[in-house]
Order: sequence, then C-alpha cells, then structure tokens
Amino acid sequence: MNDGPLTNDPANDGQRSWIERLGDALLREPQDRHQLINILRDAQNRDLLDADALEMIEGVLAVSQMRVRDVMLPRNQMITVDRDASPEEFLPVMIESAHSRFPVIGDNKDEVAGILLAKDMLKYFVCKEESFDIRELLRPVVFIPESKRLNVLLREFRASRNHMAVVVDEYGGVSGLITIEDVLEQIVGEIEDEHDVDEDLLIVKNNDASYTIKAITEIEEFNHYFGADLNGDEFDTIGGYVVNQHGNMPKRDDVIVVGNFSFTVVRSDKRRIHLLRMTLLNGETSPTSKSVKDNTTEHAGGIS
Repeated sequence: MNDGPLTNDPANDGQRSWIERLGDALLREPQDRHQLINILRDAQNRDLLDADALEMIEGVLAVSQMRVRDVMLPRNQMITVDRDASPEEFLPVMIESAHSRFPVIGDNKDEVAGILLAKDMLKYFVCKEESFDIRELLRPVVFIPESKRLNVLLREFRASRNHMAVVVDEYGGVSGLITIEDVLEQIVGEIEDEHDVDEDLLIVKNNDASYTIKAITEIEEFNHYFGADLNGDEFDTIGGYVVNQHGNMPKRDDVIVVGNFSFTVVRSDKRRIHLLRMTLLNGETSPTSKSVKDNTTEHAGGIS
C-alpha cells in the first residue's frame, strides 16, 4: 500500500491544477484598469450593480485620467464682465446667460481681476447706491494649469470651497475656465440646474423671440410648433439635427445658426446634446401649435 502524499498522484496533480485554474479565473485580482472595468460590467450584467452605480464608478475611474483641458470651457466661449463697465451695461449679460459666477476682466481676457457672484449684485438693487465700485465685490480668482488632473482639482475645490477656476496655458495666458459642476458631471452625469423645468415639457417660451428646447424634441413637432420646414428624413430629433449642422458634437454655449433659428447649447456631454436655447433671428416666425406648453404666463422651473 502506498502511504505517500496524495500530491504524488499524477491524477491528483491534474485535478489540483484544474482547481487552481478555476480559482485563478474567479478570484484573481484585476491586473489593469481594463480588466477592472470588465469585472464591474460583468457584475452589473449579473445584477450585482445597478446601471447608475456602474456609470458613476466608471466616471470616477475616468476622472483620474482626465485633465482640465478635456472639459474646460474654451476662452472664446467665456462670458465675462468688464471691470470698468457700469451695472447697466453688464447686468443684461448676466441675466441672459443665467450663470451665477463671472470672471471680471481688465483690458483683455488675459487680465482676470476676480470673480463676480450674481448674488452680490443684490445689494446694488436694494440699496440703490449712486456710487458703484465692482472691485469691492470681487472674489479672489484661482488660476490652474490646463494639465491638472480632474481628481486633483476636485479635491482642491472641496478643500477651498471654491466653485470656479480660470485655466491658463504654459505661457500664462487664459485658455478657459472650469467649474466644480463640470468635474462632477464627469462622475454623475448631467446635473440639473436653473434651466430645468417640468419633465413633460419639450418647448418652453421664454419671450416672443427666445425658447428653451429639449434636444429630444422630434423635428416634426418642432416644425409644427414654429411653422418651420427642417428636414427630418435623416434625424428624428432637433438635437441630432443640430449636431449634424455643427459637424461634430458641440459644447456648452456653442451657437449653431440654421436659417431663421439660432441654437445655443445650454447643456451637453460627450455623447449628446440635452438642452438648447433657440432665438428667432427676425421674429417673423411664431408658434402655430398649442400642443406644446407656452411658459410665458406660468411659473417655470427648468427642462430636465
């Protein structure tokens, strides 16, 4: 009788190797980011993770690899306030943009004197002060390089409680700006803001010449509402039509003019447009459909 160790049995060696191989397949740690993502997606397929959780985890992983230049608002799309302008001159710009923070510039966009918060202008309206000095309202500006990683920037935003930074290139010139919302949207997806209204609204009338439109609005419905004749043979939605007219995926605040319509991108991500602001250029076209809600006589939230 052979009392030697079982490991001397060739058949047992084969069985152990099979078990080891199975264990390696099930228990091994991922060797790189690609393997980790595949494991997470497999977990989602087996209902161990929901789709939203997987999307956020992937967003966190992506943020650690992305840099400020990848998501910043370019210099030519920045909405700024002139340091020497009067409130009567720059308030219409602030109201039209509906932003909450504005870089204040000197002679040009390379000279950023500070950040003006829209809420700080309330004192001007309440007190009706005859003398106004914008310098007294300015918050310190934070400058960051284009190459800074987004995860590092997010940590700095949280530590400083700052929500906006001005981006500079290697020569010190201003190349754009970025907000904490821009970073967070890479993780959690789009964040609803002051532009968002009721879910069942597709087109909201702001005034006689300005409308807020969901990108998922069908071209047929758009044409019916505005008495237009946009070609919907190749695209079902106004968002797809605008992307095609632009030639590539437009970014926030990009403007696309189609005939009598000027479309401004209010919200988008790397995959699609979500929300548009449309302005009638000559004011001759007026809505003909009553099936889409007119928001001029009711309180509006924002389009989600």
